[in-house]
Amino acid sequence: MYAARVRAEALALLQRGESLSTVSRATGVARSTIREWRDREPGSRPGACPRCDDLQIDEEAYAALLGFYLGDGYIARAPRYYFLRISCDLVYPQIIEDVVGLLDRIRPGGRVFRVPRTGCLDVHSNWMHWPCLFPQHGAGRKHTRPIVLQPWQRKIVESCPADFLRGLFHSDGSRSINTVTRRFPSGPRTYVYPRWQFVNVSDDIRDLCAWALDLVEIPWRQSSWKTISVSRRDAVAALDALIGLKS
Repeated sequence: MYAARVRAEALALLQRGESLSTVSRATGVARSTIREWRDREPGSRPGACPRCDDLQIDEEAYAALLGFYLGDGYIARAPRYYFLRISCDLVYPQIIEDVVGLLDRIRPGGRVFRVPRTGCLDVHSNWMHWPCLFPQHGAGRKHTRPIVLQPWQRKIVESCPADFLRGLFHSDGSRSINTVTRRFPSGPRTYVYPRWQFVNVSDDIRDLCAWALDLVEIPWRQSSWKTISVSRRDAVAALDALIGLKS
C-alpha cells in the first residue's frame, strides 16, 4: 500500500505527459501499479478525451479553438494519430501564443509543435481524439462539405460567444481603416472609420460567424458573397472589447 501523496505525485507526473517508465523511476512504484492508478483516473491519462471519457472541458478555450479551427485550421490522419494544425501569420506573435495556450488547456500534458512555413507558422498537436472534439473534420476543404455544429458544440458557443468570435476573427478576419469619399453638391466629403471583416468561402462558416455576432448583439452586414463586415463605430468598439485587437 502506497501513501496517498505517492499516488498523487505519480498521477501529476502522468498529467504532465511523462511515460510510465519515467514515473516508475521517479517514484519507485511498479509500472503495473501506476498503470492501474492511471486507468482508474481517466482525467489523469495524457490521452484522455473529454468526449470519450465524459470529462469536463474548458469551454472558453474550446470555443476559441473551434473558431481558429473553422478559420485557419485542419485535421489530417497520420499512421498512428490525427494531427490538428492551425496556420498563424508571423505578423501576429500574440495570436500564435494564444493558440498554443488553447491547445495546452484543451489537452493538458500534450506536446504542441511550432512548424515554420513561408510567411506563417503552423501550431501543431498530435492526438487520436481531435475528430471527437471537431466532428466537422472530413475529406476535402471545409467549404466543399457541410459545416454544422453538434448540439453540445452549439451550447458551448452560446455560453462563450466572445471566445468563438476571437478564434474566427483572429484567424480569418482583419481589422482595417476604411476610407470612403462621397460626392455632394457642396463638394466631396471623405469618411474614415475602422471596420472588422471576416472572410471565408464557406457559407456555413459565415453563417456561424453571423449567428455568434447576433448572440452578442453586434450589428453586421454581408458586404460581399464571402465577407461579413462590422463597420458601425459602436459595433467595432464593442467587438474590439470582446475579442481584442490582432497582435
